Amino acid sequence: MVKRYGPTLAVDGLTFDVQPGQVTGFLGPNGSGKSTTLRVVLGLDAPTAGSVAVNGSPYRSHHLPLREVGALLEAKAIHPGRSAYNHLLFLARSNRIPRRRVDEVLEIVGLTDVAGKRAGTFSLGMGQRLGIAAALLGDPGILLFDEPVNGLDPEGILWVRNLMRSLAAEGRTVFVSSHLMSEMSLTADHLIVIGRGKLIADTSVSDFVTGKGQVRSRVRVPDPARLTTLVTERGASVATDHDGALLVSGLLAADIGELAAANQLVLHELTPVQASLEEVFMELTRDSVDFHAGTAR
Repeated sequence: MVKRYGPTLAVDGLTFDVQPGQVTGFLGPNGSGKSTTLRVVLGLDAPTAGSVAVNGSPYRSHHLPLREVGALLEAKAIHPGRSAYNHLLFLARSNRIPRRRVDEVLEIVGLTDVAGKRAGTFSLGMGQRLGIAAALLGDPGILLFDEPVNGLDPEGILWVRNLMRSLAAEGRTVFVSSHLMSEMSLTADHLIVIGRGKLIADTSVSDFVTGKGQVRSRVRVPDPARLTTLVTERGASVATDHDGALLVSGLLAADIGELAAANQLVLHELTPVQASLEEVFMELTRDSVDFHAGTAR
């Protein structure tokens, strides 16, 4: 799929599938094309070239789309004078969804007590919950969420995380765009990573971290200077952790142990360190970031 806005190439030959039964995280730096991709999926923008299918057909071709796909793109994109209940009721009637479902989703997202209040008075977190309720309204098999935990407190973030995983466990397709790497590492099973509109990675979270993360070990020795010399001669790099331990990158833990033994160096600690999702993401998308912040003075 290709999408241009005048001379700007927002999405460049992007192709991927999102599978049911798992949470798929959609990651990329600002300006990478994530929001554009979601808008094209939902028929809000037309692709310049290529196509997007939802359950085998374009979104616009579905007669009752809320029963097929539930989406949260912009939580505050509702009439501020309409109550939460009436907002959901309007959506339900447009897709022949029973009135009782409005009460059900309000209960699911925890807004029953404020259902009669105007949506314009809602906090950002409450607006997010209302947007999630709208996405769940048609009990769809496919769910798309753009930054669903934005504005939520820790309890709300945990609730969204559990909701996403429970929806996937029911066999639904759950596609979540987020900038919060720590949250994606806890929520997602699979990752789609893009940069400058192009696909960078399409893989499981575990394979993404272990396959693209740098080999690194945490080491404690009585003579850190000598070990540093030995491992750097093997092409490794060495940094110092906050507590004085060495962080050796580019050499397997087993190789460090054998090198120490061969040179009669005592090891007090030798622990392989798994790179975080955030670290791997930052390294992988370094060349795809449009804006780099400077250092504060």
